[in-house]
Amino acid sequence: MGDWAGRTAAEIAAAVREKRVTPREVAAEHLALIERLDGRIGAFRKVRTEAALAEADELASRADLPELPLAGVPLAVKDNLAVRGESHRDGTAATPDIPAGADHPTVARLRAAGAVVVGLTNVPELCVFGTTEGAYGTARNPWDLSRTAGGSSGGSAAAVAAGLVPLALGNDGMGSLRIPAANCGLVTLKPGHGVVPAGIGNGDWFGMAENGPLATTVEDLRLMLGVLADTGPSAAPEPASLRVAVALRSPLAGVSVSRSYTTAVREAAGVLARGGHQVRRAEPPYPLSLGVTALRHWTAGTAVDAEGLDVARLARRTRVHAAVGRRFVDSVRAGDGRERLRARLTPFFAEHDVLLTPALARRSPAAGPWHERGWLRNILANTAYSPFTPPWNLTGWPAMSVPFGSLPSGAPCAVQLVGRPGTEAVLLGLAEELEKRRPWQRTARVAAS
Repeated sequence: MGDWAGRTAAEIAAAVREKRVTPREVAAEHLALIERLDGRIGAFRKVRTEAALAEADELASRADLPELPLAGVPLAVKDNLAVRGESHRDGTAATPDIPAGADHPTVARLRAAGAVVVGLTNVPELCVFGTTEGAYGTARNPWDLSRTAGGSSGGSAAAVAAGLVPLALGNDGMGSLRIPAANCGLVTLKPGHGVVPAGIGNGDWFGMAENGPLATTVEDLRLMLGVLADTGPSAAPEPASLRVAVALRSPLAGVSVSRSYTTAVREAAGVLARGGHQVRRAEPPYPLSLGVTALRHWTAGTAVDAEGLDVARLARRTRVHAAVGRRFVDSVRAGDGRERLRARLTPFFAEHDVLLTPALARRSPAAGPWHERGWLRNILANTAYSPFTPPWNLTGWPAMSVPFGSLPSGAPCAVQLVGRPGTEAVLLGLAEELEKRRPWQRTARVAAS
């Protein structure tokens, strides 16, 4: 083994560009680590060992290698996005095992920038839930293997958190990037609508779902987002005093927030205040109907994605979720509920530049066969631990999860930053301030079995 596994994407790309290491050497080391550790973690559905090494060799011969921003960087891709030559199963046996003829646009951009796709990562069936388990295995949190990595980008987050890859591609329809990132100690950003090509499932869950990066540092996150984004590289903004609203209450009535997460927010607020920002308590005017609105959109998105699939091959929780959602598809497609929510929250963001909240309400559920449990039990478990993420899919505004502090178990804790449309660079700048003043351990230490 060399010493490239565990390095940042920025470090690896610089070394490959300068020919201090070859793409094959980097890929081989990460593939060997996956072989050693992933049996305990469950991050990958498919590891592309031979294909990845062949692609690494092709990359080494590219004339533009010295200019590639992600030269030789191993990448994991969520298994609901097309990778040329591979099937994408979306966590279910109900999808066809047919190789994709072309890369998804996000995958194509990352490969063009020099990334090497080492594998496809586990997701819950149809990417519905905030825990990752099902037909292809269970993705566990590398910091605490007794807990789920989260979902639906759970395998992608677990792969990065364990150091199996420095970067992973995921997506977020109700928190599916931010939930597993918060569980696994990663930094991620759900971009605002239209910043990164979507094309997820059958209609992006009515425009709520966005593709985005998972990384261990803000530098790596910014690097990957710059490749993915239609707007080009995301440069760090000039330092400025921002008006930061601090909110601790759950957006969903009746959901309590654990002390670990409220403490993380208060301490993060203190860090930002000492950095010169105007920080004050202010709760967004979430409507009491938010929970119903979120459930209607969540289930309707699944109903559309399940169309044309063999229902008998879906897990019961998925079948029920889709059946509930079918009655809401037409009203959700009209978009009135999302417009009303945006109108209600827009004045709040006229008074505040950024919202700081807990990323989650409590630690993630225990890893286990959630796909074999009842629909209502899954809904309650998901809602109880991740109420803070769905509002920002409904509005289509950017939001990110940033590691901050730790839980009593020693696993990471996290906060969420939310901004108005077009403020991705502002959020990244604030996250970078938190990272500099309260650095986090980048990867977990997972022993081989």
